[in-house]
Amino acid sequence: MFNPKYPAPDTAPTADTSLVQPLATLAHPPACGCNHAPASVPAPVPASRPGVQLTPGALIATVAGGTAVVLVVGAVLVSMLLAVAVTAVSVAICAVVLRSLLSSTHKDR
Repeated sequence: MFNPKYPAPDTAPTADTSLVQPLATLAHPPACGCNHAPASVPAPVPASRPGVQLTPGALIATVAGGTAVVLVVGAVLVSMLLAVAVTAVSVAICAVVLRSLLSSTHKDR
C-alpha cells in the first residue's frame, strides 16, 4: 500500500520522440518570392548596470536617516529593558512584604 509504483522505464520520451520541435529545424517561408540573403542580426549588447552614485546631499540624508533609525531602535530597546527591570523590582518588593507579613503571623501564634 505504501510502496511507490514507478512507471516502466521504456515509457519516457526519447530525443527522437520529443513532442517539442527544436527551434533550429523550424524554417519560415520568405515573405516574398525574391531570393534575399538572410539578414545578420547584431549581437545584443550586454546591459551593464551603473553603480549607485550619491550626491553629497543624498549621502547626508542617508547618514541622517540611518542615525535616526539607530536612535529610535535604541530608545525602544532601552525602554523595554527598563520596563522589565521595574517589573522585577516591584515583584521582589511584593515578595519581601508578603514574606514579612506571613512570618509575623506565624510569630504571633
